[in-house]
Amino acid sequence: MKRFRRLCMLTVIWALLVSVLASGCTGISYSRDKRGELAQPFQGKTITLVTANHPWADAIRPLLPEFEAATGMNVIVQGFFEDQLTQKLTLQLTTGSETPDVFMYRPLQEGKLFYKNGWLEPLDDYARQDAEYAYSDFSGAAIRSATVDGKLAGIPVITEQQILYYRKDLLQKAGIPVPDTIEELVSAVRKLHDPGNGVYGFIARGQRSPLVTQVSSFLYSEGGDFTNGQKATINTPEAMRAFSLYGGLLRNYGPPGVINMSWPQASAFFAEGKAAFYTDANAIYKSASDPAHSNIAEHIGFASFPAGRSGSRTYNITSWGLAMNPRAVDKEAAWAFIRWATSKEIVLQTQRKGNPGARNSVWNMSEGTEGFPKEMVEVIKQYGVGGVDHDRPTVVNVAEARETVGEIVQRVITGAPDLQQAADKANAALQALLDKEAE
Repeated sequence: MKRFRRLCMLTVIWALLVSVLASGCTGISYSRDKRGELAQPFQGKTITLVTANHPWADAIRPLLPEFEAATGMNVIVQGFFEDQLTQKLTLQLTTGSETPDVFMYRPLQEGKLFYKNGWLEPLDDYARQDAEYAYSDFSGAAIRSATVDGKLAGIPVITEQQILYYRKDLLQKAGIPVPDTIEELVSAVRKLHDPGNGVYGFIARGQRSPLVTQVSSFLYSEGGDFTNGQKATINTPEAMRAFSLYGGLLRNYGPPGVINMSWPQASAFFAEGKAAFYTDANAIYKSASDPAHSNIAEHIGFASFPAGRSGSRTYNITSWGLAMNPRAVDKEAAWAFIRWATSKEIVLQTQRKGNPGARNSVWNMSEGTEGFPKEMVEVIKQYGVGGVDHDRPTVVNVAEARETVGEIVQRVITGAPDLQQAADKANAALQALLDKEAE
């Protein structure tokens, strides 16, 4: 009740003084008191924001001065590479530090662990009881990705879906239509595979842990999943079919050394014009299609993930969210920042810079899609109300689970024998992990 009263007070203050959101550079209108001076409800307050070195952080930084001017708040920003970010957060939160107040995190990679350790402030009351915030505007799948044990652990800032990248010129020359099914994809890959002339049929992530997120859509589309409740299911017929499809494409039609490729290497390989098809996250499209780095930018097409036996079921997730430190000294100030940074107006500004956000209304604005290829926008909109809310096993120890799944797929890529036996062993290992976490 005490938190609710504080929230109500914050909502009133914000509504009266700061949150009259309008179009413009930052979406904030300056509120003034009776003397005509700027009303700054958080005058003298300072919060620390820790971010990944990510395009979203690059987009939000130039907008901060007006936020600070309108609120009186000082925002200290610290940026880190992904691995450094996890280490930084783990160290500070383990020691009970009051900073950072707000931080970027990966809900599906660290969400369960951070929440279990008490490092994520539940944001349900903040978001749901503020009508002007329009919480219902967020993608349902994105919200589910950021929810742990029924609690909203963070607010989505970057979403991802798996899509099919392809070479328009190669398909047109061969008279091959864009594949609608995985079966058609395999057929098209086979026909366009021409390594003698420097073009492989297919490229995707082959590294053990990174490949897991990308094989996930194959898995869902074939009717499987990593788990069914508390039961591991990575040795089922559906899973084996999916892993064999993905691994088989890379073994038979991918380049040598593909097991050492994560998304930067695979994306660069496709951008060099060395592959006909490429499946990966839509959020990294610039890596493949930026004319400054791509030899085939004008020839790249974007399509929905092809359908398997259970249809086209791709992941539709929150890859990055904003979270609040439960030990933050001034949670109202921390929420005021999160509220602003994830408002419709600011999501519009960051999305125009090519950062796919989670607000449905922004995707329905022409201004909100101008930073993306038209074809890809249509694909993303198709995923708007559907998709699977995870792209890896939803466990606390995600790293170990990913290694376990990835080992099966790599065995397919390398042509190792006794695949079912290896999958049964991996499934037992994943089940042991689930059982341990359920204790």
